[in-house]
Amino acid sequence: MRLTKAYFFIVFILIIDQFSKVFVKTNFILGEDVEVFRWFKILFIENEGMAWGTKIPGEYGKLFLTLFRLVAISGIGYWLWKAERENGSNYLLVAISLIFAGALGNIIDSVFYGVIFNDSHHQLATFNNPNPYGTWFHGKVVDMFYFPIWQGTLPSWIPVWGGKPFTFFNAIFNVADFAISTGVGILIFFNKKAFGEKHYWAN
Repeated sequence: MRLTKAYFFIVFILIIDQFSKVFVKTNFILGEDVEVFRWFKILFIENEGMAWGTKIPGEYGKLFLTLFRLVAISGIGYWLWKAERENGSNYLLVAISLIFAGALGNIIDSVFYGVIFNDSHHQLATFNNPNPYGTWFHGKVVDMFYFPIWQGTLPSWIPVWGGKPFTFFNAIFNVADFAISTGVGILIFFNKKAFGEKHYWAN
């Protein structure tokens, strides 16, 4: 497998990521949810910042974050190219491809969504709307996968969180986030296979 196949893999992930985001964006009102199972919901939210909703404060915080992502993905792209040139293992190439695809998927939201969609508050957004909700580089990332596997009140004997409502798993994410997490997971749990002896990808 050569770099060309890695590109096809990246494009495949991007198609799934963007299709799911555009579908949710144009069929759900912000905050609307559909229960698939008791422990799995499709819940439409928009993330203005980084992971877990973290924001960079200030007027130019969002712009700085988007530009930083563009620089970062350039570095990831170079890493992918370099790893293939140096006959990196399949584990490494797949992991970098997943991280690259996920990062690019969220960058597309940040760069373009603000100018191609209108606001999702109390209404369904439409594509190429004449009244967009934002500007270039100020789009919001669409998240939708929610797995509230367990919800309840923790026992009072647990320090700090005892006696308080608790949800596991409380994160809401998208395909791009899942791709990044999977790529990082491969690098962590298969570290020796990813960074050990270099292997030639099969033609």
